[in-house]
Formats: sequence, structure tokens, C-alpha cells
Amino acid sequence: MDPAETTAPALLVGPLLRHVDPVSATIWVETDRPCEVTVLGRRARTFSVAGHHYALVVVEGLEPGSTTPYEVHLDGGRVWPPENSGFPPSRIRTPGRPGPFRLAFGSCRYASPRTVEEDEGIPPDALDLYAQQLAALPEDRWPDALVLLGDQVYADELSEHTKSRLHRRAGHRPDDQVVDFEEYTRLYHESWRDPQVRWLLSTIPSSMIFDDHEMIDDWNTSAAWRATMAREPWWQGRIIGGLVSYWVYQHLGNLSPQELAENEPWRAIQRMSAADPAADAGPMLREMAELADAEPATFRWSFVRHWGEARLIMVDSRAGRVLEEQHRRMLDEEEFDWVEAAMRRAVDEGVEHLIVGTSLPWLLPHAIHELERWNETLNVRHHGRWRGRLAERIRQAVDLEHWAAFGHSFERLGAALTAVARGEHGRAPATALVLSGDVHHAYAAELVRPGGLESRVHQLTVSPLHNQAPHPIRLGFKLGWSRAARRFTELLARLAKAEPTRLEWEKQAGPFFGNQIGELVLDGRGARFLLSVAENGDDTLRQVLDSPLSQR
Repeated sequence: MDPAETTAPALLVGPLLRHVDPVSATIWVETDRPCEVTVLGRRARTFSVAGHHYALVVVEGLEPGSTTPYEVHLDGGRVWPPENSGFPPSRIRTPGRPGPFRLAFGSCRYASPRTVEEDEGIPPDALDLYAQQLAALPEDRWPDALVLLGDQVYADELSEHTKSRLHRRAGHRPDDQVVDFEEYTRLYHESWRDPQVRWLLSTIPSSMIFDDHEMIDDWNTSAAWRATMAREPWWQGRIIGGLVSYWVYQHLGNLSPQELAENEPWRAIQRMSAADPAADAGPMLREMAELADAEPATFRWSFVRHWGEARLIMVDSRAGRVLEEQHRRMLDEEEFDWVEAAMRRAVDEGVEHLIVGTSLPWLLPHAIHELERWNETLNVRHHGRWRGRLAERIRQAVDLEHWAAFGHSFERLGAALTAVARGEHGRAPATALVLSGDVHHAYAAELVRPGGLESRVHQLTVSPLHNQAPHPIRLGFKLGWSRAARRFTELLARLAKAEPTRLEWEKQAGPFFGNQIGELVLDGRGARFLLSVAENGDDTLRQVLDSPLSQR
């Protein structure tokens, strides 16, 4: 007899509380073998992907505004919460309770504090400290939602702990990077089994979107970048493993029960597992990932979260890019139409706060914005010639690939947000907020032109949760907001005949450095932005900002 058959199944990762609405919730787990997972009397069989076992339990019949503690059982045995846990019970709190709505957000979490070497100089993990802080607070002070805006794992920057555990296979493989689905699973195990974060993810509903480091630095920067990567013998396995692991570990939990019922990959897995519980969904998911990478328009990673008077539209600003140099777009036309339609629906349904999540900042420091517009113009006008090749090298060397580097998309998002803020689709919300990460510092900026806006439009950028900003990056972003740097880069853009933007924005706070987490406090038409930071030597988060966002 297999010794595994004589022992109870174990919980490897999770539980993660994911989609929560007024009457339902989904809970995701990874187990060490096939089993039945039970939460609050609802059961789900695990499904298998390349020898790993997962389940998504849909809990329905909840009451709006209710709080329900839960446990996780595998084949009838309780595995969560752990014995002698020092944390409060995990619970599902549904929207609808009175009082303010609290949303925590951030991005860029490298490894976990227990696997990072001291000599790396990385400040304390803000997500770890935040979890410890919440556990000591009354439950009514906990956030209602957690939004993670990219780089939940780093496939191209591995901790020494992970390097030592990876099984390096023979062949042409990049050094110190994961190369396939199996190795991606190690990254999630390293990051999400951290005790503090594990409790946090079990009790605060999370929404997630990827950024480049989940695949590789500068993922989909340009057509030239893709062509270079396609020549690498290991790249196809890497991107397929990355997309499959993202679908399993992150994207699946972003979907509502209704969306799950309509999602073809999920329906195929359900049919496959019902027919043969031991069936491997890996080949089917690899086919899905190959198609999603080759033809991005066939798959939508963007999604919407409904939170009563707040609405989150999470936008994929990585996988769905159009990279042909003369027609660069952050999103293809169909997906941008979908985003704009979601904005109009939100206004029509009377939301007070429209939130757009995108891993990359929309409004950058002015000098960096102008530099990206200059660079894109050179690439377009001199494509295939020496000036274009030089501009492409500069683009890739200094990461000129944010919304500003996709000028048409930058302006289109601005037009969509200002239309909402003017009340063109109905009563304007109090705020239109763009939440982003990526750039390893935090700042708040506000749109000030065009005038006549009934809503306040803000860019709120928070990054990293657990990483660091080297001194050159800190200096660059400080200079990026300076008047002198702005005048110089505006001159460069004019000399290149770059199309100037019709928008104007002003920095309201920042830049802030260190590991950090942001919070929105939304109460009726009122809104505040709180920022807490940990630097080297800190053992707690320090609140450094409490800024009103609505009602001048």
C-alpha cells in the first residue's frame, strides 16, 4: 500500500478567500493529493494540473452584510485553521454592512521575509506587518478587500532559498529563473505559505492582476522585444508555464460564480474531473495559454468587482497589448470597448467611486511621461532605421513602457475617465481613482485639466510591498517631478514632434520610498487615501499620509 494512502490529505497553500459578493464567496486551496474539500457544508473535488491538486469551493446562500467564520476540511478532517493559531478565526464578511468601505492595495512582493538574506538590504515586508497589525485590531477596522496590482511572484529574481530548491534540468535554460509550471508552483509556495500573509489571504477577499515579473522583466515591451524572446529556446515553455500558473493561482479566484459558470476552461475542467477524478487538466490549460499568448484578443484577463457604492475595473495592461509599432495599444480595440462599457455601467448603476486597477501607472511624473512620448515617437517615425533601433534600445534599457509609451491608449483612458467625471453618462461619481504599482515608490497625483469635472480624478501608486528601490531609481523619480526635468523632456518631445497631451495633472503627495501599503476609506461620497511605510530598521508600519480625495 502507498504510504500516502494511510495518511490524511494536507493543505499546501491557502485557503485564499477570493471573490466575495453579498450572497456568495469562493475559497481556493492547493492540497497534496486528490481529495474532497469542504467549507461551510459546501463541497468540491480537487482537480489536477501536472501532478498538483487544487479546488475552488463556491459558498452560496450567505446573508448581505454578514460575518461568517469558516473552517476547511479535507476528506472530513479539519486542516484550517491550524491548531494553536495565534491569529483570529478566518471569516467571510459580505458587502452590505453599514459604515465605510475599506480597501487595501499594493504591488510587487518579492519572495517572503523568511527567505530573504539580510545582506540584500530589503526593508521589512509591508504585507506581513499589515497582517500583524490587523490581527491586533477590532474586526470593524479590517479592510473589506485587498487589491494586489502585479508582481505577486518574481519569476526572474529568485531568492537564494528558492534557487537551492529548484531542480535545474538539462538544456538551454536561463540562470536563476523559473522555466516551467512546476517551478512556478515553488514561487507561490514560498510567498503564500508565509504565516502572516496566509492568514491575511484567508480572511480578506483578494483581487489580483499580473505584471511583468510574473513572466519576465519588461514582458511585452514591444514587438522587437517579443521577437528577441521568441528566439530563446526556453521562452515558449516559460510563458506557457507562467500563464497556466497565473490562471490556476490568481485568475481563477478573480471570477464570480456566474463568470465561473460561463468560463470555458473552468467548465472543461469540471467536465473532465467529473468523468475521471485523476484526469490531468495540464494539457488543456497549456493549449489555452498558447492561444492566449499567440492571439491575446481570444482571452480576457481583465475583470470587474462590484462593491456596492464602489466599483473596481481591473485592467490587464500586459498580456493584451498590441505591439505593432505603427499601431501600439495598451489594450486592443475590443478590450478597450469592454473597459469603457464597464465604466458606463458603473455610472448608470450609481456608484460613488469608480476605481480602475492597472499594474502600470497612468499618470507618471511629468518628465518621465514626456520621455516616454519622445521615445515612442522616435520608434514610430524611424522604425527599421538606425534612429529607431537606438530608440528601441533606450526603451528596453530604461523601461519606457508605461501608459505614456502607448500614447493612443493613454489619451483614450483619459477621455473615458473625463467623460465619467463630467457626468456625460449620468450622475458623476465623487471620485474616479486609478490604482497602480510597478515603480517601487508611492505618490498621489490629481488630474487638473480639462476643467469642469464634477468628479475628482486621481492616480494613486503604491509599490513595493516587499522589495527595494535602488538609489538611482529614487533619484530618478524625485527628479521626474522637478520643473527643470519637465522643461528639458518637454523640449525633447517637441523636437521629436511628439503629440502633446491635452491632460494636465499635479502631484499631491510623494514620492515615498520603502515597503508600503495603501488604503482607501470610502464613506458615502467621501474618500481618503492612507499610506503606511516600513523602512530598514522598522518593526511596524508608519502611517505617512492621510489625504482627502473627494469634496474640495
